[in-house]
Amino acid sequence: MRPKILVFTLVILCSALFADSFPVPKLPFAPKIYPCFRANGALEIDGRIGDTAWELAPWTDGFTDIEGELKPAPFHDTRVKMLWDDEGIYFAARMEEPQIWAKLTDHDSVIFYDNDFEIFIDPDGDTHQYFELELNAFGTLWDLFLLKPYRDEHSSLNGWEAAGIKLAIGIDGTLNDPSDIDKAWYAEVFLPWEAVKELAHKACPPNPGDWWRVNFSRVHWDTEIIDGEYVKIPGKPEYNWVWSPQGLINMHYPERWGLVFFLEKAEDLPKEGLSLPQILLAEEYLRQLYYAQKQHWMDHGRYSQSLAELGLEPFVFEGAKYIPRLETTSASFLANLETDIFPTLRISENGRLRRLEKH
Repeated sequence: MRPKILVFTLVILCSALFADSFPVPKLPFAPKIYPCFRANGALEIDGRIGDTAWELAPWTDGFTDIEGELKPAPFHDTRVKMLWDDEGIYFAARMEEPQIWAKLTDHDSVIFYDNDFEIFIDPDGDTHQYFELELNAFGTLWDLFLLKPYRDEHSSLNGWEAAGIKLAIGIDGTLNDPSDIDKAWYAEVFLPWEAVKELAHKACPPNPGDWWRVNFSRVHWDTEIIDGEYVKIPGKPEYNWVWSPQGLINMHYPERWGLVFFLEKAEDLPKEGLSLPQILLAEEYLRQLYYAQKQHWMDHGRYSQSLAELGLEPFVFEGAKYIPRLETTSASFLANLETDIFPTLRISENGRLRRLEKH
């Protein structure tokens, strides 16, 4: 389903040359939001999620299909908690599952070939240079770093290691035993700031009030039991269940991930709750422009300097209209969006969205 290593990336790139359309999310822009509080006590990574500190952390909403309401809701519940402290960020996941199984035991295996749980982190939210962690019910880990999403012609860097990571799996049932009915499996993960700070381009640990783009995915395969073993049913694709829906079958659209706000304590949560930063509306406008430019290139072999040709209107915010400045060459484009409110925003054909300081 999702390209992860070079061979998969080549398939995707070759397919894109013959595709009729550039893949675009088919849901309105509405990322989930989560308040991540500072842990008020010690946390033991044992897969039980039983430490008192976890009581402070709310569970996320139950996961939805990766395409959101476009597809049926998941038939097993999945939820996540998060906490942070001066040392790192903590994740806890509960995955309802009547038949718990795993096969892969080698580090950096392609873990989504098993049922798995996945964490995606883009600290500065520019959709480039982000982190991915995948693990199965054995606790086998695949940690990788991506310079760009696959759509922007890049493969993963499997050589990156999440130094100092701690993880543990809890099993409410029995692993790899088809003779009984299980209840759930749990994943508890500690990711130290030291493992990500060099590549995060954000303060590590975060400053209270900072937010990062984060998402979670659960891959689930239909299986049958043959000779006492779980065997994936041939020809049946995997289910992809996520926290913040993507609107298409591709986790590597970081602009569709949720927002995790780092707060000191629950009392810091606004009475009206957390809300979407308004600058993201302008960034989403430029992202739609990027999609349109990619489509225009596929249709005409060139990028456009005309909003009308791209089928776009000016950006509208609080009643004011703003027209992005478009520049193109034979193989590239640049779009700057200048407003009276936000920093100048820039996106180009490589998909990176940047905030430029005003002088």
